[in-house]
Amino acid sequence: MTVILNTWVFEALVQQGTSQVALTRHSADLGADGIEVRREYFTDTPQETAAIGKLARQLGLIVNYSVPDEVFTPAGALNPLLPTYFAEGQAMGIAKIKFNTGHFDRFTGDLASELAKLPLDQIEMNVENDQTPVSGTIPAIQRFLAAAHQATSAKIGYVYDLGNWAFTHGDATAAAQALAADTHYIHLKNTSDDHGTLATTADLDTGIYDWRALLKLLPAAVPFALEYPMATDAEITQQLQLLRAEVGD
Repeated sequence: MTVILNTWVFEALVQQGTSQVALTRHSADLGADGIEVRREYFTDTPQETAAIGKLARQLGLIVNYSVPDEVFTPAGALNPLLPTYFAEGQAMGIAKIKFNTGHFDRFTGDLASELAKLPLDQIEMNVENDQTPVSGTIPAIQRFLAAAHQATSAKIGYVYDLGNWAFTHGDATAAAQALAADTHYIHLKNTSDDHGTLATTADLDTGIYDWRALLKLLPAAVPFALEYPMATDAEITQQLQLLRAEVGD
């Protein structure tokens, strides 16, 4: 199996000024297969993307890219910043780039020609269920993916984010069943619920979700990412071992 560390795992280090370049090596030292870089953590994007790309190649690490932006703007147009994000991804040698769907419900253009503007032959684009009603529902994701698959033969998929379903009050089980065929990547985090106050936990086994049961509904031959802050390397190592023991090599 392939296990990626999303750099939110290292939130405390990031807040102390540690760069994602340093976290690339740190992820390798902890035994991860790759790193998922978060765009909002950059302080010098051109310098850091080039450095991450060089280091990841040296270390043999997979690099994925999490971009907190939408494919479609509130007006329903293809986001004009997408080529910039893909160029940043190319500098890092990424395998996958992740966005939120945004307002595909307002799109009226030619989807095939719009998607042809992106280097989808080099980088796989995925959309995630985020924590909004616009992009974080099963129908919104299904509508976009169905249209995208008609418009292009390029690989466009879905990132199943377990913890986010709590924040949209969605059904994580129904989502796994409905979207399994399109799931190309799985983000794992659990969520606690303290009388309606939701929070991401630091342990897959702590929270409202039975992640083991949900994984049985999803494809196993896709990359997995741990995506929740942890305080120590020992905790990260333990969670990596927990996931690998459950899913297997």
